[in-house]
Amino acid sequence: MSLELPTERLLIREWELGDADAALQIYGAEEVAHWLTPEWQPVTDISAMRSVLHAWIEAGPNLIPPAGRWAIVRKEDGQLVGGLSLKLLPPFEEDFELTWALRPDVWGQGYATEASQAIISWAFKQGIEEVFAVARPRNERAIAVARRLGMEWVGETEKYYDMRLQVFRLRPS
Repeated sequence: MSLELPTERLLIREWELGDADAALQIYGAEEVAHWLTPEWQPVTDISAMRSVLHAWIEAGPNLIPPAGRWAIVRKEDGQLVGGLSLKLLPPFEEDFELTWALRPDVWGQGYATEASQAIISWAFKQGIEEVFAVARPRNERAIAVARRLGMEWVGETEKYYDMRLQVFRLRPS
């Protein structure tokens, strides 16, 4: 599903292979990869990042709507600052999980919250009934974003990625 979604400061758009250099600054950063799902390893070079982006781009049309993976671009200077995804949570693939990852040098500027609010609003218009976010218990930044998004804490579980995670949920108001 093709998407181009503007916010006040950002543009959420489809990934492109030309984004590999900027994406490597996000998904190659150890301080980002540390908080991602357990199977994720930091991307180590530009060739590997192109392969990841190629896989995401190719998989896009086969995802169950409104699932997808998108780049977050700062309007002011056109810099790619992060990525978002809306995907089905394992193992049952019934619940939609919102994820975000930003370049470490732009942390703390509200981009994760702003982009996530836009994707959540768009996803609810597509008819999904709730969105989840999961975070490792010590990932204070992710937990703070979930709370700023108005998500309610629903508990702790090891259900999704075979590790203890905090679970947050948001339903349309």
